[in-house]
Amino acid sequence: MSRVEVVLMMRPDLPERLFGDRLHEVAAVVDLERAEIVLSGWGCPPLDAELLARASNLRAIVHAAGGVKGHVTDACWERGLLVSTAAGANAEPVAEYTLARILLANKAADRLSRTYRQRREAIDLIAAYPEIGNFGKTVGIVGASRIGRRVVELLRPFDLRVLVSDPYLEGSVELDDLLQACDVVSLHAPSLPSTRHMLDARRLALLRDGATLINTARGALIDQDALVAELQTGRIDAVLDVTEPEVLPAGSPLYDLPNVVLTPHIAGALGVEVRRLGESALAELERYARGEPFAHPVTRADLDRIA
Repeated sequence: MSRVEVVLMMRPDLPERLFGDRLHEVAAVVDLERAEIVLSGWGCPPLDAELLARASNLRAIVHAAGGVKGHVTDACWERGLLVSTAAGANAEPVAEYTLARILLANKAADRLSRTYRQRREAIDLIAAYPEIGNFGKTVGIVGASRIGRRVVELLRPFDLRVLVSDPYLEGSVELDDLLQACDVVSLHAPSLPSTRHMLDARRLALLRDGATLINTARGALIDQDALVAELQTGRIDAVLDVTEPEVLPAGSPLYDLPNVVLTPHIAGALGVEVRRLGESALAELERYARGEPFAHPVTRADLDRIA
């Protein structure tokens, strides 16, 4: 199998982290004028008409990360370029993190950790927390995205009831009904004009007392001012891996609220996990070299419903 000619468009520190020595087994790295494929990653500039005019041999874009909206422009689609993404590989660590947070939320682990640190004495768990645990609890997944579907799969071995709300999924439940029914709600919808602040003050008020809201998707899905107001009552808990904006200003109440677990966007691929993204992208290059279709294509129509 001949090596496909690619041009790297990503931060200079990424190729080694993503691919190691494997890249040169699969591809020949050339300049833009010669390249048949853009191998992109975090830090890729927009592939606009001016740039594409210099790339007469270009046939495809293989993205060794998740979302492609930041660099795949209308000019790419008009040129007829094939596009692939490693979003599926990035979904795995997000789903794993979400699973862990769901199970810990039902166990009231963070709440009990805070209480124990404050009291520094024995806690009568049976009397004070009779409803904690995962057996028979209801978990709501908002968005049947790659990550949302993977979270549902990972939840199957557990004695949980799982509800899904997604306008594109036949048989899913209405969002309002899901919010009222669930002990934990996890967001996995894309950030689109139609989903901006989909959880507003009215919908946040539908959450059960003691419920936990998990957001590993995009901060814009929640009206953050309304969320802060709801959290300040102490009625619900939140696990926020994303916010609006990201990073929060130093004075944000979310840093200090005791019922918030706030993390700096750690759910996606980090550390050794980024190698999974690289392996996914290299496998796509190998398929292309063999004349096979991409396993993880993105079409122009997909952009209306993906992050």
